[in-house]
Amino acid sequence: MADKVIYYGTGRRKDAVARVRLTPGKGEFNIDGKNLETYFGRKTLQTLVQQPFDVTGTIGRFDVIASITGGGVSGQAGALRHGIARALLEADDGFRGELKKAGLLTRDPRMKERRKYGLKKARKRPQFSKR
Repeated sequence: MADKVIYYGTGRRKDAVARVRLTPGKGEFNIDGKNLETYFGRKTLQTLVQQPFDVTGTIGRFDVIASITGGGVSGQAGALRHGIARALLEADDGFRGELKKAGLLTRDPRMKERRKYGLKKARKRPQFSKR
């Protein structure tokens, strides 16, 4: 029996980390034991996650098995998209130009700004009282 081919990719966005495995298949998603529609309820997030497949024209050719930790819903979707793009790159290096042009290989560097002392949040100040 021949071993099944698996392509790996790690995606990150904000505080979320997605560990992605791609196997040749019918295009099914398994994210922490749930399918894509159950895990990401919003249609916009579902299309965001499938963007690497749209760009490369590989919709329905790979099964996605992913485990995601940290962050919120939007960050997790971005991390999964990044991980899928990296795994597709491992599958076929010919996809590099298309993925790079679409900006899917770049890790989004925007993070939450740290809270400073004397302030309520990163920039929100306490209410000023004259008396």
